Amino acid sequence: MAGHSQFKNIMHRKGRQDSVRSKMFSKLAREITVAAKAGLPDPSMNARLRLAIQNAKAQSMPKDNIDRAIKKAAGADGENYDEVRYEGYGPGGTAIIVEALTDNRNRTASNIRSIFTKAGGALGETGSVSFSFDHVGEITYKLSAGDADKMMEAAIEAGADDVETDEDGHYITCAFESLGEVAKALEATLGEADTVKSVWRAQNNVPVDEERAQSLLKLIDSLEDDDDVQNVYSNFEVSEEVLAKLSA
Repeated sequence: MAGHSQFKNIMHRKGRQDSVRSKMFSKLAREITVAAKAGLPDPSMNARLRLAIQNAKAQSMPKDNIDRAIKKAAGADGENYDEVRYEGYGPGGTAIIVEALTDNRNRTASNIRSIFTKAGGALGETGSVSFSFDHVGEITYKLSAGDADKMMEAAIEAGADDVETDEDGHYITCAFESLGEVAKALEATLGEADTVKSVWRAQNNVPVDEERAQSLLKLIDSLEDDDDVQNVYSNFEVSEEVLAKLSA
């Protein structure tokens, strides 16, 4: 879990959320459109759409943007997006998983390959690194939802596997297949979650030095800046000393 938490904290302290807000809204809207097109445009009848809207609201996405993204799915001339996963290697032998929604697979694959190459990494085949990650559900709550004991008790009752709490909130992990079920049970006990999503969690983290950590962050920044990329996951781990420097 350390690599996951450290990476999250580095990105949080760098303030990237504010600097890429419009791009983030665009990516959230794309997920809403894909979810609405994949099922009914009614969130009460479409679990994926309900989660997409919930995650958009957690990022303070305006209601007008959400409604527009849903309506876009009903348009005959709306783009058709494919869900694609890319896997590759970063500096220091680290593993990276990239999830994308694209209307042009060739363009996206070319862009992702170029980003990996420029950073000294390499794009691999599907399955080349994902075997070293667990695909799990992650449900987050703000600290105000309750103390660690209350969260653990609620998580166990809901059928979750683990709870991690840090200064940013509570992170509840469950099996990917039971994400919707666990989220619903938690909502009945704790109220609406901050975010509900599937994530790739590394089974083992790879320690990297400051130089490689900087290269990795640049690589991940470049990947996240691509319009088609929705999520990026890695298995790197850095020392507290290096973390403090990178977070400064």
